[in-house]
Amino acid sequence: MKKQIKIALADDHVLLRDALASLIDQYEDCKVICRSVNGKELIEFVKKGGIPDVAILDLNMPVMDGYETASWLKENFPDTQVLMLTMYDSEIAMIRLLQAGVKGFLKKDVHPDELKYAIQSVIQNGFYYSHFASGKLANLFRKDRNNNMTFQKSIFSDQEVDFLKLSCTELTYKEIATKMKLNPRAIDNLRDNLFEKIEVKSRVGLAMYAIKNGLMGF
Repeated sequence: MKKQIKIALADDHVLLRDALASLIDQYEDCKVICRSVNGKELIEFVKKGGIPDVAILDLNMPVMDGYETASWLKENFPDTQVLMLTMYDSEIAMIRLLQAGVKGFLKKDVHPDELKYAIQSVIQNGFYYSHFASGKLANLFRKDRNNNMTFQKSIFSDQEVDFLKLSCTELTYKEIATKMKLNPRAIDNLRDNLFEKIEVKSRVGLAMYAIKNGLMGF
């Protein structure tokens, strides 16, 4: 008999999660072994010995989101392949998720046949990219007017992402410095470097960039 692929789901939307589970259980070679409301719940299941072959995660979840969960799985259970459910399809968002160990991207309105193919693909090949995602990723390797690769501007450190997220709040730069445990001069340098990196001139520009590119979901 063909070995069943063990699937773990994490999504705080109960109807979507249960619908996905019912659909996946109809595939002859797949079995959903875990339905979690967030990443923390899924990790607790894994720690107890329920190790999935594939984890399908929603990016935006309370308590522990898809990005944090994927990073934990990459560090602790690298053989578990991660597919991410996300509405964010910007190159920047994809790069962050790839860095976290995500092996493929799915829209929440994915066709049943594509979902089945994505699961089989990450098991057999170690990755799954739709034609749309492939095009987005290929776009990272085009050069801008200054002859620089686009992906060079798409790679952000965790510190830069934290600063971009905090820039979307009402905190002052001084309060951001305190929260990030940095001195005000370091925050000024971080801000100025990001101004140059993403070609904006104000805090509003930073916030708009973070929201537009889905960095608030990390």
